[in-house]
Amino acid sequence: MYQALYRKWRPKTFDDVAGQEHITTTLRNELKNDRVSHAYLFTGSRGTGKTTCAKILAKAVNCLHPHDGSPCGECEICREIDNGTSLDVFEMDAASNRKIENIRDIIDEVQGTPYKCRYKVYIIDEVHMLTAESFNALLKILEEPPKHVIFILATTEVHKIMLTIQSRCQRFDFHRIPPRDIADRLLYVAHQEDIALDESAAMLIASVSDGALRDALSLLDRCIAISHQVDDETVRKAAGLADKGYLYDLAACVINKNTAKALEIIDRLYGEAKDMPRLCDELIAHFRALMLIKSVADPREIIVFTDSEFEQSQTQADYLSLADIVYFMDVLSRAYQRMGKGTGDRTELEMALVKLTAPELDVTNEAIAARITALERAVKRGIAVTAQPVAPVTTPAEPEESKEEPEPELVAPASAPEPEKKQEEKPAPKPQPKPVIPRQNQVDVVELSRNAVPFPQWSEIVESFRRVSPAIAAALAGSEAYENGLFLLIKADSDLAFDLLNNAERRKQIRNALIEQTGKQYRLGPYRLEEKKIEETDPLQSLKQRLRESGIEYTEE
Repeated sequence: MYQALYRKWRPKTFDDVAGQEHITTTLRNELKNDRVSHAYLFTGSRGTGKTTCAKILAKAVNCLHPHDGSPCGECEICREIDNGTSLDVFEMDAASNRKIENIRDIIDEVQGTPYKCRYKVYIIDEVHMLTAESFNALLKILEEPPKHVIFILATTEVHKIMLTIQSRCQRFDFHRIPPRDIADRLLYVAHQEDIALDESAAMLIASVSDGALRDALSLLDRCIAISHQVDDETVRKAAGLADKGYLYDLAACVINKNTAKALEIIDRLYGEAKDMPRLCDELIAHFRALMLIKSVADPREIIVFTDSEFEQSQTQADYLSLADIVYFMDVLSRAYQRMGKGTGDRTELEMALVKLTAPELDVTNEAIAARITALERAVKRGIAVTAQPVAPVTTPAEPEESKEEPEPELVAPASAPEPEKKQEEKPAPKPQPKPVIPRQNQVDVVELSRNAVPFPQWSEIVESFRRVSPAIAAALAGSEAYENGLFLLIKADSDLAFDLLNNAERRKQIRNALIEQTGKQYRLGPYRLEEKKIEETDPLQSLKQRLRESGIEYTEE
């Protein structure tokens, strides 16, 4: 009969326990110095090794040939405990044996001496499920235990255990196992089981398991049922996760305020049978990662990232403030809480994304605060200032191939100087815009845009950028491109794409990708059409002016 991986590869000695060195080291020292306590309390989240360490401790205190405080695993006592046939080691589940009668049976049994072992060991799992009467009965035996008895209590909710019980036990807190330790253990198990497990897939399983090695091994079991070649895609299918690319695309839609694209992605994921509450939770985790990138010096120590994922997340975080990110997480959290309570899960997620991509629809205090923050950031960047005219300059000759060719300069609107403080005698002077000084590599973008033609298959080329840099692909998603000779002009609804064009390294990556796709070397710039200003004039004044220019004298009579 097939045995699950988490049972087959349960640690047999303290050396095999992953991520709990602070506990295994202490227990081994106690055993080596023969200072074993009569009662232990193991507490921590699920799947972190509480019951496993309890069984190893039960073997270690009774092993005939212990080695460095750890059981040998080969003597008769160790084999009986591993097989569950030892008459001196008892394991009880307090969730189903919680009545006072069950504790009284234990009290009657502890009076007898062990059959083969040195100690009788009682392992009570989920001890917080005991009734108040059971706790009181257990307290009595913990106060005056026989010398040949050891109690090991395990729980995930230590706050539910009476303080009088806790004070009589030696307490050990099991931590969530670090992702790196889980991944290393998974790779070891996969190697022993002759399974091809990718490093990135192991890290993804470790991230999903949330510090529980048992959950990680169970997920690996499900992956093996799909394929013995376990990669990221296999893990996502087994865990029901959305592809990371979809998460970055949805985040880009929120940043660019592209409601239609966000709803299209949700529709596609729903058609692929993706779990909407899980997708919402993944989106919250994604924005949490952006929040940590904005707040923590080294976020990679907290969140598991691949290099490309970290680069893409860092790019998106640069275009958001902490207030934006917290607001996004709050809207998604409220949607997640409402799921399953009437409105369909898909509808709740769609409403949340519409609020995030069209913030004017959300009138909550948090939404208004986020919009004010966005306005303040826009003012600091000079976006609210009237655009300045750009003087046309002839295009310079092409430079040598060894040098990077100049790009059309993206002239940002100049920010107006702060007005002087108001005085009672006269109003503050009107601020004058700063003149734009053209450089040699500045070209007339408006003239180029006027004569440009649409660039064919631009959306397919943007998708191909994902292999070069997912950040570039996300920034250019939903954009359009126009061609004018050797110039490629990009039109987008947000400043995300234009900030990439202003970055020399990103611009070089885009140009190289275009050479690979089209075989042509383009110079990049923004697509801009001159905005015509309509001035309101008095028709009578215009008539007077034309008459004067014609030499006809005009009178009011």
